[in-house]
Amino acid sequence: IILIVQNFPDSARKKPDCQLTVLCYSARMKILSIETSCDETAVSIVEIKGDLKEVKVLSNIVSSQIELHAQYGGVFPMMAKREHAKNIIPIFEKTLKKSKLYSPLPKNKLSTSLKKTRENKIKKLLERESELCEQFIPLISKIKKPKIDLIAVTTGPGLEPALWVGVNFARALSVAWEGEKIPIVSVNHMLGHTVSSIAEKVQKNGNVKIRKISFPAIALLVSGGHTEILKLKDFHNIKKLGKTRDDAVGEAFDKVARLLGLPYPGGPQISRLAEEARSCDLKNENYKLPRPMIHSKDYDFSYSGLKTAVLYMLQKITKITEDDKKMVAREFEEAAIEVLVHKTLRAIEEEKVKTLLVGGGVARNKHLEKVLRDEVNKKFPKVEILFPEPDLSTDNSLMIALAGFMKYKKSNKKSASKIKAEGNLSL
Repeated sequence: IILIVQNFPDSARKKPDCQLTVLCYSARMKILSIETSCDETAVSIVEIKGDLKEVKVLSNIVSSQIELHAQYGGVFPMMAKREHAKNIIPIFEKTLKKSKLYSPLPKNKLSTSLKKTRENKIKKLLERESELCEQFIPLISKIKKPKIDLIAVTTGPGLEPALWVGVNFARALSVAWEGEKIPIVSVNHMLGHTVSSIAEKVQKNGNVKIRKISFPAIALLVSGGHTEILKLKDFHNIKKLGKTRDDAVGEAFDKVARLLGLPYPGGPQISRLAEEARSCDLKNENYKLPRPMIHSKDYDFSYSGLKTAVLYMLQKITKITEDDKKMVAREFEEAAIEVLVHKTLRAIEEEKVKTLLVGGGVARNKHLEKVLRDEVNKKFPKVEILFPEPDLSTDNSLMIALAGFMKYKKSNKKSASKIKAEGNLSL
């Protein structure tokens, strides 16, 4: 432990109520991170040494609800909330065991491990997540408090009912472990996606190499819920340059997939058909779609009209064949991505940045990555472009751990009672 104490004048030191400001920096920090913003329940335990010099993933478990929501063609917030409440304790227990931080209490201490006052507080806190509460108290009563230094939890943006499960779970842990004074830091989900691209693939030994990047940087965040362009002076100074005015690009992919009769989630299905069309050079000049807002002077996007244009296009086709679907998918994907690439390139040029970060579920789109890399390398060869590893592009708690560590370093932690879910939280 390194203690750095500020110098105070002698007059201040003589005051009995004077407190010296102490910065306590631990050489190693174990972070428990929690992510429940949409339809993935994710819990990780990460050990970080120094200033991200060494990051070791002790455990990283994600439980997806895709198969459940696929039956209904999209994510239902209250259904997602119930699944999070049902799944988060088993996932947490597995995470502790995989991290070798699970330690049962001796039988003679089980009855006294959780004081009645704390138990009542937990029951009050989890009164809207009854299934979570029923699992939480028996588990927390039978295990020793693990060696956790920080809890990082996603507080928004996302589906608010789903977010509250993760937030209240983190708060309940703080009540159960209140004698240990474990700090909690709230993490913006979009900051998580922004930093996701700096983490290289998890090695067999669990280590993650953190890429060093040059600032200023541009971040293109593309997912089912968000489409944004950010400018970063660093990871603590972020300015939003533009965003979608209606549908996010990932949402548009899903809606167009539904129009084509494709299963949820639709983004990968659209991309598969589009790639098949390109490989066979299938194209129909009659299937031409607009590029909404591509020439607007701002960095905003609009995808609702593009989806409607696909609807009108399909209504003109008497009988839709598989080749028709492939050609429509190709034209839609190319239209959607052309706007993303055009505005991102303009942001790189006008903001004179050194790095481009891409994050979010749509970052897995192969056509987006190919076109963006080709164009950036051709027009801005000195600009480094970083995409996240495939398993870090979708929602995960590892990115929340990294973002939480960065935020904690700036002393932006909050007391557990003040942390709340905010569905429309902005960076």
